[in-house]
Amino acid sequence: MSDADPRPGAAPSRSVEIELKFDVDDGVALPDWSALPGVASVGAGEPRSLDATYLDTADVALARAGYALRRRTGGPDAGWHIKGPRGADGGRVELHWPLGEADEVPAGARAEVGAVVGDAALTPLARIRNERVAYFLLSPGGEVVAEVADDHVRTRDERSGIEHEWHEWEIELGPAGPADAEERREFFAAVADAAHAAGARAAASDSKLARALGH
Repeated sequence: MSDADPRPGAAPSRSVEIELKFDVDDGVALPDWSALPGVASVGAGEPRSLDATYLDTADVALARAGYALRRRTGGPDAGWHIKGPRGADGGRVELHWPLGEADEVPAGARAEVGAVVGDAALTPLARIRNERVAYFLLSPGGEVVAEVADDHVRTRDERSGIEHEWHEWEIELGPAGPADAEERREFFAAVADAAHAAGARAAASDSKLARALGH
């Protein structure tokens, strides 16, 4: 999690996204996340309406290289985002630019993906709309250990027209989350135990974009 500089032309903010996803049927109640290691309390749910358009080349060069480029409105991190390939620890580096006044890809974002796409045109690949309720999992000192997103997702493959809809839970580490690899494994093992006990299942895909495209 990070805050982007809102000034036009500013350098992007950078964060590392480490998360775990679960598929869940509608009507299944969230578990008591306050029992997780390092978590003392759970904040009130914050509704967010998110609408993202993902762009790629005609031959999906970004997706094939493990990148995702999107423009998203709604929520505290509205803007342009680039997600990089998943690392050995499961994390993905994410760069974030402000929305700006135009729908054009910011020059900085275009430069970041230039080594992958060259001068090829970037056109809509998928649209993902998400009605989210976000909950902060807080440490005894009130710092954010993780964020839980209760997501109702609707997607459209903009090239085939195929649409999908599903319900998922997404748990992403926050600034006060465990930094040690073993502590992270223990934390996410506890997350999985709580989610499965509540009725959730392992996610069908590790990203919304991949699932939107039928992967």
